[in-house]
Amino acid sequence: MQVIFLVGPTASGKTRLSLKLAMKLNAEIISCDSMCVYKGMDILTSKLSAGDREKIKHHLIDIIQPTREFSVAEYRSMALEKIEEILARKKTPLFVGGSGLYVKAVIDGLFPSAEKDLSFRKKQEALAEKYGKSYLYKRLWKIDPDRAKKIHPNDLRRVIRALEIYHTEKKRPSELEIDTKPLKYGFKIFGLKLDRNELYKNIDDRADQMFKRGIVEEVRKLSKKKLSMTSRKALGYNEILGYLKGKYSLEEAKELLKKNTRHFAKKQLTWFGGDKRIRWISKCHCERSEAISEIASSSATETMADSSQ
Repeated sequence: MQVIFLVGPTASGKTRLSLKLAMKLNAEIISCDSMCVYKGMDILTSKLSAGDREKIKHHLIDIIQPTREFSVAEYRSMALEKIEEILARKKTPLFVGGSGLYVKAVIDGLFPSAEKDLSFRKKQEALAEKYGKSYLYKRLWKIDPDRAKKIHPNDLRRVIRALEIYHTEKKRPSELEIDTKPLKYGFKIFGLKLDRNELYKNIDDRADQMFKRGIVEEVRKLSKKKLSMTSRKALGYNEILGYLKGKYSLEEAKELLKKNTRHFAKKQLTWFGGDKRIRWISKCHCERSEAISEIASSSATETMADSSQ
C-alpha cells in the first residue's frame, strides 16, 4: 500500500495532470491546497469544475464556509481519514497541491506549533508575576489536564506555550499531539518543475482567465461576509478587494495579482526545494503522457521513500 503526492508551484499543471494520473493509478484525489477547502472560492483557487471532479473522486474540496478558521491540524486529521477510506476501497490515495506545510504535516506528523503571539505571552508573564506561576499552571490544568501532567508546575515557559497553543488554535495541545506520528504507509513524492519563464507565463495567463471568469464578482460576494483570517489569505482576494475599495484600477489589480502569485510560486519552490525526498519531473523535457508513465512506473517499482530529509 502506497500514498502518492504530486506537488509543485502554482500554475505548474498539477491539477490537469492529476486527472490522467489518477486514472492510470486507479486513484482518488485528495486536495492538498489550503484554500480549496473553502466553499464559494472557485475562481480564486482555480478549482476544477464539478464535471471534472465527477470523473475522478476528489476529497477535501468545498468542505467548509470561508467564515470559518481552518488549521493544518484539522487538515491532517481529515486527510488521514481519507487515506484509510481510499485504501479500504482498494484504490491509491493521490495528494495533489502546492501547500507544502500540509504535505509535510501528512507525511511527517504535526507537533503543536501555533503561531507566536507575543502580546499574549507578555500578558501571561504579567499574570505569573502578579499571582505566581501556580496561577497559570492551574489554568492549564483546567483547560488541558493531559498536557499539564507532562509539564512541571514551575516550567513557566512551557506552561505559557501550552496556553498560547490553546489560545491560537482553539484546541487543547493534547488534542494536537495525537497527530505527531509520521505516515504509516509507504509514500512517493513527485514534483512538477517548469522553466521559470514558462511558469510565469502560465501564472499570467491564468490570472487573465480568472478575470474573464468573474473573479471580481466572486470577491465582491465574499467581501460581504465576515471571512476568517485563514480564508482572507487566498491569493487574489486582497488584490481585488483593493480595486473594489477604489485604491487602484482594475488593470493595476490584475498586475498586482500576477506579481504576488509569482512571489508565492518562488516561496513554494524554495519550500519544496528543501525536501530531498521529492522526485522532480521536468515538463520541459517530457510530454504529459510521458510524465504520467514515469510517475506510474516509479510508484509501482520503487521502495518506500526515505522518511528523513
